[in-house]
Amino acid sequence: MKNILLPTDFSENSWNAIKYALQLFKNETCKFYLLNTYTPVIYHVEYVLVEPAQFGMIDNVREIALKNLEDFKTRIKSEFKNPKHTIETIGAFNMLIPEIVEIVKDKAIDYVVMGTKGATGTNEILFGSNTVHVFKNVKCPVLAIPDGFEFETPHEILFPTDYAITYETHHVKPIIDINKLYQTRIHILYLTYGYDLSEKQEENKLILETHLKKETYLIHEVGNQTVEEGITNFQSKTRVNMLVMINNKHSFFENLFFKNTINQIGFHLKIPFLVIPAKL
Repeated sequence: MKNILLPTDFSENSWNAIKYALQLFKNETCKFYLLNTYTPVIYHVEYVLVEPAQFGMIDNVREIALKNLEDFKTRIKSEFKNPKHTIETIGAFNMLIPEIVEIVKDKAIDYVVMGTKGATGTNEILFGSNTVHVFKNVKCPVLAIPDGFEFETPHEILFPTDYAITYETHHVKPIIDINKLYQTRIHILYLTYGYDLSEKQEENKLILETHLKKETYLIHEVGNQTVEEGITNFQSKTRVNMLVMINNKHSFFENLFFKNTINQIGFHLKIPFLVIPAKL
């Protein structure tokens, strides 16, 4: 059984991500944890100490969160009716990231599936701040679903790499799991700048190929393009249904997503994005 965490702020973007997860794992026995965290906007410890009545405000916010969670749970059961799926709701008076980190550990979560933006997301921002912080801090594969993306079978997975990591089982297992569900084809994209692979890169490439020996995969080497250009140009030629990257420090992933250009990177991601942590 897979354990899947679905954070929601009750926005349509988060509902869209929930729908995607339910469809992606429709043939798997899954337990979905529907999570909402709440902190009253004007909540301050000092204020509550002076005004105990403010605890009533916290109770009210909690009641609203729990009602909305139940509404989403009812909506899921009504629209999907999947006997393989069970839903548990979690309403937590906490900040989102610490709560997700705790649940991932306590519930042995296999995937976190969430929208790319929150309720206040704008089109100019590729990822909302919550999504970025989840990528950075959660030791679990995170699948981010673009706003408005309708589910499509992930037949073609794009996996850019610089062979800078020694691939372990947990790096490739999420890809293989999806591959087993849909017989996908994995496109490994290596962006070359005219230099031969180092000895370490050659070793890592061989390790990756060993992990994927039972899967269908193709290796593409593309020269003199940035990561953004390489991904965008590949997508223009091949109908890719999912982008996968490993969040490895000192790799092009970190340069691409965690530098100051996080909200202005050079391509618009229109497909689901699976981020796999380098370390668990």
